[in-house]
Amino acid sequence: MSEHHNSDERKFRLWMRWLPGIFRKKLEERDDLQKVIGNTGWQFVDNLVRMGIGLLIGIWVARYLGPGPFGLLSFALAFVALFSPLASLGLDDIVVRNLVRDPTTRDESLGTAFVLKLIGGIVSLAAATAVIFVLRPENGLSRALVAIIAAGALFQAFNVIEFWFNSQVQARYVVVARSTAFLFCAGVKVALILGGAPLIAFAWVGTLEFLLGALLLVLVYRSRGLNLRRWSSRLTRAKTLLRDSWPLILSCIVIMIYLRIDQVMLGEMVGSEAVGVYSVAVRLTEVWLFIPTAIYWSVLPSLVEARAAGNDLFYSRLQKYYNLMALLAYLIAIPVMLLARWLVLSLFGSPYEEAGLMLAVMIWANLFTFLEVARSAFFNVMNWNRIYFVTLSLGAALNVLLNWLLIPRYGGLGAAIATCVSYWFAAHGACFLYKPLHRTAFMLTRALLYPKLW
Repeated sequence: MSEHHNSDERKFRLWMRWLPGIFRKKLEERDDLQKVIGNTGWQFVDNLVRMGIGLLIGIWVARYLGPGPFGLLSFALAFVALFSPLASLGLDDIVVRNLVRDPTTRDESLGTAFVLKLIGGIVSLAAATAVIFVLRPENGLSRALVAIIAAGALFQAFNVIEFWFNSQVQARYVVVARSTAFLFCAGVKVALILGGAPLIAFAWVGTLEFLLGALLLVLVYRSRGLNLRRWSSRLTRAKTLLRDSWPLILSCIVIMIYLRIDQVMLGEMVGSEAVGVYSVAVRLTEVWLFIPTAIYWSVLPSLVEARAAGNDLFYSRLQKYYNLMALLAYLIAIPVMLLARWLVLSLFGSPYEEAGLMLAVMIWANLFTFLEVARSAFFNVMNWNRIYFVTLSLGAALNVLLNWLLIPRYGGLGAAIATCVSYWFAAHGACFLYKPLHRTAFMLTRALLYPKLW
């Protein structure tokens, strides 16, 4: 293990030589910051590959299928996403946090989480399939798409391997596995387009990516001298994990509601073609969400350590984290808003032209999403999962209400407006309603108005 560590340190110092002197000096004095930046770099590489190639393939698929079939596929993906919390069980942050605090529990923690997620995947598949049969009893294609896509949850149980590498700030091993699976399946999608494949084939590719990703994660885990056979599961640990995570399970359900309910409601209230056009705006908005996610997983261990050291250091790092998220969101939102119509026409073509105005509005939801991701790290470290659930629930309820009011009159544009307003409320506005969160509310306000980094 020490040889791997020394090799990683040498690689980090090699690229650090290319940084300006002032930044290099700061990094040389902070081993923890070096690990965070190096880990974030790997996360960015993975997500940049996904963003670039995924967007190109997504554009090609959208052009190939057209708004109607593409909307039906998007509807199925959004519908399955509503049930995904039953598979994830909100364990990601909890297990990573526990492994940071006590790495010696690795085998028992991962083994127990694996069993829980496998059971959750089975429940998720059964629930999604049953509900779509009730909602669309006469639409065989919709039912088939949902069943195929939902089956991918079974293989996501192996994602617990990522928890260990994230807790050790070693994202590169996860990146290798995930990127390989993604690139292979991207090639399969190209072959399907060139071969004139039917819509349902693209659903199968999504499940294939989960399967291949699981196999590669196992290989990477074993290559590090670790053994899945040492995993064990204990009922007492399972109860402890679920006791900590049940608010997060509910929170994940709420998150999926306000992330995906707009597409589901649009599909039920307007139709598949409207979902196809709206999904283009969603895709161009969400393509940036790898940024807060990558930073989150790299910053979380340092926030856990800062909290243990004292409140001054903890809140100082937290404010800088909020400021960074706000600044990055502004740098994305302003140019995308100005170029929205041109981007849609250039990338997706005239059949999706109406998505331009939707994108110009929806891109501002990213500002609040970035801050919400950062705020969730604060809640995780403080173990305020119940408060997190309440704020998200209020945002989701507002989202459903606004969609119900605005979609009949404004269609996809109404859904975009509902998204922005509800995201702001969940991330920022709700903090003013609860006294223990007033400090957080003012910290977020400062980040929105003056995102100073130094």
